[in-house]
Amino acid sequence: MATAIAPDTSDIQSYTWQGFRCTYEKFPSPSESPDQPALLLIHPIGVGLSRGFWTRFLRAWQQEGTPVTVYNPDLLGCGDGDIPDRLTRPEDWAAQLWQLIETEIKRPVVLVVQGALLPVGLELWAIADAKGKGNTIHSMVLSGPPAWRVMTTVPPTWQKRLLWHGFFHSFIGNLFFRYARTEKFLRKFSAKQLFDKPEDVDQEWLEMICAGSRDMATRHAVFSFLARYWQKGYGDAMKQCPIPILAIFGDAASSISDNGKGETPEDRVKIYAEVFPNGKSQKLPGRNVLPYESTTEFTAAVVQFLRDQDIVSG
Repeated sequence: MATAIAPDTSDIQSYTWQGFRCTYEKFPSPSESPDQPALLLIHPIGVGLSRGFWTRFLRAWQQEGTPVTVYNPDLLGCGDGDIPDRLTRPEDWAAQLWQLIETEIKRPVVLVVQGALLPVGLELWAIADAKGKGNTIHSMVLSGPPAWRVMTTVPPTWQKRLLWHGFFHSFIGNLFFRYARTEKFLRKFSAKQLFDKPEDVDQEWLEMICAGSRDMATRHAVFSFLARYWQKGYGDAMKQCPIPILAIFGDAASSISDNGKGETPEDRVKIYAEVFPNGKSQKLPGRNVLPYESTTEFTAAVVQFLRDQDIVSG
């Protein structure tokens, strides 16, 4: 079992989905109940990002000592698993994670989803529900999910295809990724779009994403995301998802997308609490990467949510 927070390739576990090798780490809790839900982390898609995004959260989690096992997978095209040259959609990543749940975890999970990967969480619940196993996805914690307008937008199919085939999946996209993985660009983008305080864009963060972007093939997952294939208009899916949801927003939350820039953090807190049938929301200090920039507060919020769901005792 992998127990070290600093990932080591010898500790990485794997399984197969559609012929691809998929990787994950498991952080077991010896004092948990055998029928207790596990925590399943879903990292964001971006230049250099993989399961390493959760490193600080996992450190805090182990220090907290909450008796819940944590699974931290790499999504296909990221990290240490296979990195195919293919367009990947939220439903693909959800199907990959369902395979992990069915073959490796083998019990209900609480999803902890970062940012715009909320569609993957919704697709995963839809898979479980369609199979008559809806209770397998016990609940979800959402870290900085997108603005409501972004979640309900459906870009034209021609636009997505043009972005993928005409720009990203071409020599132009190759050149763009080479520039986007430079430390100068990553530092500037992180300070402008992700972190509330520029000084929080530290060397640990930059080393992680610079190292994660060394393999040029990781651009395919990033470009699948940037081509907006994750935007399918999820408003109805959110309204119909009955499981307990906690949406956590930074008090300086912002949106990269133009159609989300009119929504304030207060707007998002209110909307998400109202849209999900069994949802609630709250604000924490920070902007858009709360598990990294406000680790202590975010970890405490997750623990309290588990207590509220009677997963752990309070």
